[in-house]
Amino acid sequence: MKRPDQIKSAPDQEMGGRVPPGQFLSKKFPVLTYGSSPEVDLASWNLRVYGLAHRPLVLDWPQIQGLDWTVVTADFHCVTQWSSLDNTWEGVPFATVVSLAEPHEEAKFVMVHCYGGYSTNLPLDLAMAEGLLAHKQDGQELGKDHGWPLRLIVPSRYGWKSAKWVKGIELIAEDAPGFWERRGYHMSGDPWKEERFWPELTR
Repeated sequence: MKRPDQIKSAPDQEMGGRVPPGQFLSKKFPVLTYGSSPEVDLASWNLRVYGLAHRPLVLDWPQIQGLDWTVVTADFHCVTQWSSLDNTWEGVPFATVVSLAEPHEEAKFVMVHCYGGYSTNLPLDLAMAEGLLAHKQDGQELGKDHGWPLRLIVPSRYGWKSAKWVKGIELIAEDAPGFWERRGYHMSGDPWKEERFWPELTR
């Protein structure tokens, strides 16, 4: 029997092509996390941007608040096959923060580091184009379990790329696997291509 929070994926024309293959719609936004949710103190919290940067920087919470914030409405697709449409996220554009660090020309990728030992990799141009360091979801501050005070949102990739509890952005020249990528998840994670796992595991 179908769970009450699941809605069968509608035909592509009915959903305007918004539900990737292999996904179902969820009325809820489940909590899925590696490990326990960390206790973060905003008084000592900071965000570090480093690696291949001309101006490495460390921003505390008042400095993050002083940047230009924006609101983005986007769909969210989890690798565990649920999708949530029209989520409203509020925060600081990834590009706003990283541009302050003045990336080197050879910086082509980023490794996003989080509390609890989590990390995930992304192409720098993708993160700059659509990444958001979100503090609110649907008008409310993120709960601790959803990544407060900041989580990265990358709508065009599976949700494991939208890392919670971000504390560091490392600019790197060559792609490298993060936490789940080292454990069999795809390096890119495009839901429209169903890039869930290493290609060798799906043959």
